[in-house]
Amino acid sequence: MEREELAAWLRLSVTPGVGRATARKLLAAFGLPQAVFAQSLQALERCVSPAQARALHTLPEGFEDLCARTWAWLHATDAGPAQAPAHALLSLADAAYPRALLDTEDPPLLLYALGPAEVLQGDPFAQGRCLAMVGSRNPTAQGAENARQFARALHAAGLCIVSGLALGIDAAAHEGALDSAAQAGTQAGPWPATIAVVGTGLDRVYPRRNLELARRIAAQGLIVSEYPLGTPPLAPNFPQRNRIIAGLSLGTLVVEAAPASGSLITARLAAEQGREVFAIPGSIHAPQSRGCHALIRQGAKLVESAQDVLEELRLPARATAATAAAPAARTRPAVTAPPHAPSAAATAGAAEAPDTPLLQALGYDPIGLDALLARTGLDAATLQAQLLELELAGCVARLPGGLFQRIAQA
Repeated sequence: MEREELAAWLRLSVTPGVGRATARKLLAAFGLPQAVFAQSLQALERCVSPAQARALHTLPEGFEDLCARTWAWLHATDAGPAQAPAHALLSLADAAYPRALLDTEDPPLLLYALGPAEVLQGDPFAQGRCLAMVGSRNPTAQGAENARQFARALHAAGLCIVSGLALGIDAAAHEGALDSAAQAGTQAGPWPATIAVVGTGLDRVYPRRNLELARRIAAQGLIVSEYPLGTPPLAPNFPQRNRIIAGLSLGTLVVEAAPASGSLITARLAAEQGREVFAIPGSIHAPQSRGCHALIRQGAKLVESAQDVLEELRLPARATAATAAAPAARTRPAVTAPPHAPSAAATAGAAEAPDTPLLQALGYDPIGLDALLARTGLDAATLQAQLLELELAGCVARLPGGLFQRIAQA
């Protein structure tokens, strides 16, 4: 993208009072942004309101600085370390713009992208092979483990995992996809292991607790945003970015969600876009499961394994780096979850610790110490010692409020 072209696209995207719908209307009427800004006030007023026409004839405040910073950001890797992530900016007119987003009602004008050069030069949006995974920012221990295991299995089967870099389920899904890529021995390839769609400018990471995860994604996947550099984590941005998460993907898998959550917004947007919606059921006692149960009542597909997702999507087999590197992990002629990476829910108990009396007493719902004492008949000291052993073995998680939860190991 030449500098004048970049400046025109940027200006159209940040002009006050001109939203995405109006911008697309202007592009349809006049062509590329340079042509929009070459129009007279009278010509613009035939397409937009007088106030919008005047705004288009006025240079936005701070625009020259934004343009200079964006140009410098785009070319920052030219003189940087060979291992540094590359930067890209795609407009609606770019041939590399993801086709899946073009098919949605509200595609972003610009997509900023950060990732390995091999990914940006190959198939940056894994077109036709993306699955969104979203869920609670405060998941149960089992929910977070489910997200990791589903993401590992689905990535190993040839899918790119799309999420939002939030705490909780989003982070676990990104980590699972990255773990699968690392297990296959692939640092970067023609398509990303995972895509993080964020609600800030790409010169910021939010939340800061996910800084290291963001660095891993930039090394093996892709981080994208529609927001200009310098954009802070404003609350309205996050529901907006959810339409991109859903729009990039063949379907959306909700792992855990409260009844009123951003994850349900993503699921609704996916359904409106004609994409599949999947939900993992959970405990009737867990608030984080109620959103998934509501989705299932509304027609979302209940899934217990990665295989359920793959069968519903009816994807053709694709030889991935994972299957090439490990023959034992190859999918069968029908699309299946690879044997080396089973899903969490479907294989719970297949590889976990022996089903001891204490594990049986725990069940799979969060439970307090007093209830466990009553169920097991153990004295407090013995119970605490056994719980600690199981916690160290990764079979039990300690939750806030003095609760414990059994973790299904895949």
